[in-house]
Amino acid sequence: MGGAATLLLPPLISCDEEKLLSKITTNKRIFIIGGGIAGLAAAFRLKERGIDATIIEAQAKIGGRISTNRSAGFAFDEGASWIHGPIGNPITEIATLAKSTTFLTDDESLEVFDSDKTKYSTNATDRAYEQYLTSLNNVIKNGSEQESFETVFAKLYANKQNDRLWKYMLSAYLEFDTGGDISELSSTQFDDDENFKGKDRIITDGFDKITDFLAKGIDIKLNEKVSAIDYSGSEIKIKTDVKSYSADYVLVTLPLGVLKKNIISFNPILPTKKRQAIEQIKVGVVNKFLLTFPSVFWNEAVQYIGFTPETKGKFNYFLNLKKFLPQSALMTFAFGKYASITEEMTDNQIVSEIMAHLKNIYGNNIPNPDRFLRTRWGNNQWAFGAYSFAAVGSSTAAFDTLAETVENKIFFAGEHTNRDYRGTVHGAFLSGQREANNIINLL
Repeated sequence: MGGAATLLLPPLISCDEEKLLSKITTNKRIFIIGGGIAGLAAAFRLKERGIDATIIEAQAKIGGRISTNRSAGFAFDEGASWIHGPIGNPITEIATLAKSTTFLTDDESLEVFDSDKTKYSTNATDRAYEQYLTSLNNVIKNGSEQESFETVFAKLYANKQNDRLWKYMLSAYLEFDTGGDISELSSTQFDDDENFKGKDRIITDGFDKITDFLAKGIDIKLNEKVSAIDYSGSEIKIKTDVKSYSADYVLVTLPLGVLKKNIISFNPILPTKKRQAIEQIKVGVVNKFLLTFPSVFWNEAVQYIGFTPETKGKFNYFLNLKKFLPQSALMTFAFGKYASITEEMTDNQIVSEIMAHLKNIYGNNIPNPDRFLRTRWGNNQWAFGAYSFAAVGSSTAAFDTLAETVENKIFFAGEHTNRDYRGTVHGAFLSGQREANNIINLL
């Protein structure tokens, strides 16, 4: 990419190192389906080697589940917000190159309130959290392939099932982290992925700065929906609602939720093993809700505010945006099954429920929000979910199957193809670079 420094990333696959580092001249036609972070990462890597690729994107914008809304006067990232584990994380380097601003979020800067209008002591929440971490390991040790996390947890901790603090931790921590409801999570493989080190950093000026940086100099065709990919002949035929293209290699980076809908037909149909993996791996829903207020009524010093309602996953975790933005704003979330319930609720219903929680904590005299923004990732036609997770009855080996190339013609990338870093921006990014390297090795 003209003028951009080569990303100093560790080797992703065993390959011809000289080929991956030198400029390559080729007449091969490479098309990338989907302009999210995986597709952009692949095009960026190819561009570094002097190889042109064309991205076909159905939306009017790039980024996919990286989607920044600035209608409130500041950046509200509807999808990805954090760099999870910034040490050694490739997104950290890109954020630096893109001149993004970040803020170190401190998970321990937290106050948790019960729905009986009392505040949990720090000792109580610290002790419960240590027990929670132990419970995760115990579920793994005692789980089985056909039992969900919820089922095994109920056997081991029957007295914790209806404990409001435990329901808060299982949703605000586990369901947020994995993306799946505990009733659908694999009891043995929900936590077999990897993590980079360091406290998470939140992008404060919009994650789209990162995708915009990667997209510079890339041929991107927006507002084109791919309907069919025919790889039965020597040339691959791509059909969109605008025109048709011929390709030598095609990289599919569509979200798993879209692949599940069979929106694109493949000829020949994809191998049985890959179709089974698409069915087995699940996509969860996490929704975000932004509220701005005329003034701050919460403890401005804390990073997070927890709340323990009876309903698991219901607006129980608040991020204090005033910590890093001038605006008086809170962002809350819905996790697991409740996240899907919110998709059918009106804005007024959601604001009313959120404000009921905040009034429970801070009293009835707090101001009403002057602006409200929300997401509906489950019904989003470009994603049909937030991110993938290891579901009960499946093996995480299915993530590797999702990454497998078909006939050295059709390649696959996306967070759902990265077993170790699934459900993350860096997982999607690394998968795109992985597949770019695989294509380069065939040139």
